[in-house]
Amino acid sequence: MLPILAWRNIWRNPTRSLVVILAISMGIWAALFMSGFATGMIRDYIDSNISNVVGHIQIHHPDYAREKDVRLQVDPLPGLEAFLASQPQVRAYSARTLATGMVSTANGSRGILIQGVRPDQEAAVSNLRQNIREGTYFEEGSKNQILLGKSLAEKLHVKLRSKVVLTFQDLEGNITNGAFRIVGLFHSGNTPFDESRVLVQAGDLGRLLHPANQSSMSDPVHEITLLCRDPDSLLAVQKTLQSAFPRLLFENYREIAPELELYESQMKSVSLIYLTIIMLALIFGIINTMMMAVLERFRELGMLMAIGMNKGRIFSMIVMETVLLSLAGAPLGLLLGGLTIHYFKVKGLDLSAFARSLNQYGMGTDIRVDADPVGYWQTAIMRVVTAFLASLYPAWKAIRLKPVEAIRKL
Repeated sequence: MLPILAWRNIWRNPTRSLVVILAISMGIWAALFMSGFATGMIRDYIDSNISNVVGHIQIHHPDYAREKDVRLQVDPLPGLEAFLASQPQVRAYSARTLATGMVSTANGSRGILIQGVRPDQEAAVSNLRQNIREGTYFEEGSKNQILLGKSLAEKLHVKLRSKVVLTFQDLEGNITNGAFRIVGLFHSGNTPFDESRVLVQAGDLGRLLHPANQSSMSDPVHEITLLCRDPDSLLAVQKTLQSAFPRLLFENYREIAPELELYESQMKSVSLIYLTIIMLALIFGIINTMMMAVLERFRELGMLMAIGMNKGRIFSMIVMETVLLSLAGAPLGLLLGGLTIHYFKVKGLDLSAFARSLNQYGMGTDIRVDADPVGYWQTAIMRVVTAFLASLYPAWKAIRLKPVEAIRKL
């Protein structure tokens, strides 16, 4: 009987109730969309770094990260590559030759990381081939080709087919250099990445790293980056590889770039943060509405008390009215939020107008809005909790009434 009475009381003033229901729906929609937008940006940043920079796992000589010495190579390479190829959880890997040096043109120079790659392997672990904006990926059969980021090319005032000179130390510590021709300009959507490294073929870099009398030796490998088929198996794959090759250092992307782990942990709480802020704003609107409903029903509530309805039932009725009012708006808000998130997950949210700023932080401009399914449950539960808390003060005011005074009140 009490729930029926509470439901009917809501619709005694349908205009006011509909406004509150619409406000609740819009609040839930806003909370879900903002949560999905923030989650989409975080995932885009993480995926961009995994596909362009760090991969899932990287393999180095234990001292390479500290000293950056070209003599600290991954060894034994043939046995390691064969082992990686035999692992079902390893989707792809790429062996890289690295050297820290300078890229110079007639218009200036810049310190960069020179990354020598095996083109087919690199294309399997990174988005480099898809990110070529001008020119082509490495041309088969041609030597001394180089790929530059578009933003780096603009700073050096060079273009396709221009020549640049790379200067760095070889394996004996001697300064060496080589001329390379630009065959492609890439844009990864990560400006720091695009401006901090250039890519050449491992064979071309290897010839320059080896002294002249050792040019026939195999190309040195300083880093192997690999991708796992299932990111959830990452730690198991890392443990297996570390056990098989204890003299090498195996690090996952969370260890290499701790900020990515921080962003991953934020994804789990970002929806709760947005939800809490919006619900706190809504709670005052609900309190205001229910206080108006209580104040304009002083005589009615006094009459109910006079004919025998105790304070506990009056209190429960006001709470039920508030909760039912909130529950009436929740399905519409959840539906709108879900449809909006699905639409922008499929179509993407174009933020190209802010490309320059976003790229500076390594973020893309096509954001795929997404939300953790748990967020929907969090929203529904918090909506009920918020409504209950918002009902306490109006309900307390209602049971403070004295029946005789309430009946006489105009």
